[in-house]
Amino acid sequence: MNANKRREIFETLQSLNPHPTTELEYTTPFELLIAVMLSAQATDVSVNKAMRKMFPVANTPQQMIELGEAGVAEYIRTIGLYRTKAKNVVAACRILVDQYGGEVPADREALESLPGVGRKTANVVLNTAFGHPTIAVDTHIFRVANRTGLAPGKDVRAVEAALEKFTPAEFRHDAHHWLILHGRYVCKARRPECWHCVIEPLCEFRQKTPPPEL
Repeated sequence: MNANKRREIFETLQSLNPHPTTELEYTTPFELLIAVMLSAQATDVSVNKAMRKMFPVANTPQQMIELGEAGVAEYIRTIGLYRTKAKNVVAACRILVDQYGGEVPADREALESLPGVGRKTANVVLNTAFGHPTIAVDTHIFRVANRTGLAPGKDVRAVEAALEKFTPAEFRHDAHHWLILHGRYVCKARRPECWHCVIEPLCEFRQKTPPPEL
């Protein structure tokens, strides 16, 4: 895919959604960190539902520690892998309190040192909470980048590197959000909805899907 076509894709997505953001509900960098940690292999809808009950009770690292693994687990038991996630949340909170004064660090290495925080989670927090032009590649973005030809790669790191290289600077901060939403609602895994895709004329996917029969 050439540079002009890539630019046009991002211009099109921007025109429809000038200020995209995550669908996770949060009010502080800490709430975002916890929500993203819990969203692995779970839907944003399920995480938001659980957090609406837990955050009014505990939305600081110290409060999470006081709630304890069993307490956190009780609030998030509807989310996949909830026991492991509860353990990681409390362990991460202890590090935040002991090493960072209870604040979420705006640093990749520090974030990735927290239990349950990988590169994707760190990228989301850096981008959404702190405004860094990072691109977090999840399954949706990996699929869209490869299927469209926007930034092909064999694994998530390769796709991340390609997107960082080929995304024009002015679109880099919002690229993650546009692509994840596009993958979630239009360029779906089993059957991409090409018939109403705004970037279909620019997409290099060869097996375009026709509209379903009425």
